[in-house]
Amino acid sequence: MSLAPRRSTPSTATPATAPLPDAPKTSPAAALEVFTGDPNFMTSLARGLIVIQAFTQQAPQMTISQLSIKTGLSRAAVRRCLYTLTKLGFAGAEDGSRYSLRPRMLTLSHTYTASNTLSSAAQPILERMSAALRESFSVATLDGEDIVYIARTSVSRVMSVDLHIGSRLPAYCTSMGRILLAYLPSEQLENYLAKVELIPYTTRTVNTIEKLRLHLRNIRRNGYSICDQEYEVGLRSLAVPVFSPSGRAVATINLSGNAQRMSVMDMQTRFLPHLRNAASELSVFLR
Repeated sequence: MSLAPRRSTPSTATPATAPLPDAPKTSPAAALEVFTGDPNFMTSLARGLIVIQAFTQQAPQMTISQLSIKTGLSRAAVRRCLYTLTKLGFAGAEDGSRYSLRPRMLTLSHTYTASNTLSSAAQPILERMSAALRESFSVATLDGEDIVYIARTSVSRVMSVDLHIGSRLPAYCTSMGRILLAYLPSEQLENYLAKVELIPYTTRTVNTIEKLRLHLRNIRRNGYSICDQEYEVGLRSLAVPVFSPSGRAVATINLSGNAQRMSVMDMQTRFLPHLRNAASELSVFLR
């Protein structure tokens, strides 16, 4: 489970200063009901993680009431979670009412990246490619309906949102996400397609399940994915899979660039061989 901020929203999203929306029909707290009766499930820990994940780039500071609405937890449960997190140095409230996460939270993500073979092996590979090609590269894995960045180098700002290790983006309209979806076992893919909401981030965003299926079939046939301005206008990206020894696509590596500067043909002829070589090199660490 990632503790990083959730993905960014389209430009039409509610500004950070606006009131928080009502809790969704299926709140994070409601999702815990499936574990009712499980004597080994630690509900208090799960609630604490829900509170942590409620903080986002759009809502970095929230009151107990706002967190209660967003998570579906009672105010008393939120208060206890925040009390514990504050005592441990992971959260705090400068004014006594609006809470935010503290820098100590970064130790959790550092523990993951330091102990994860794929993440630690990917970073120097990406840095070497960035130095040689002067472009931005990333490695991500699939977590639920999102991709999560586990390694990244950036030579320039290619997106309006600041991407970093731990950032999350929707899988269906990103090159890395489509790679990971394309190589999912059929049952897992069908489960994903049955519940995904195709939010139109741009006018180019895929808007039907059948179109998405077609994209995924083409990816499996070609072995790479190009996403052209579907998540953000002006952003074009190319991704390839990273396979484990068993043949499972456990990660994906990509190149992101400005659509006006980098053509689809340029990606296919100039950069695709580099990505495939990097993916092969990275897969060696999974043996």
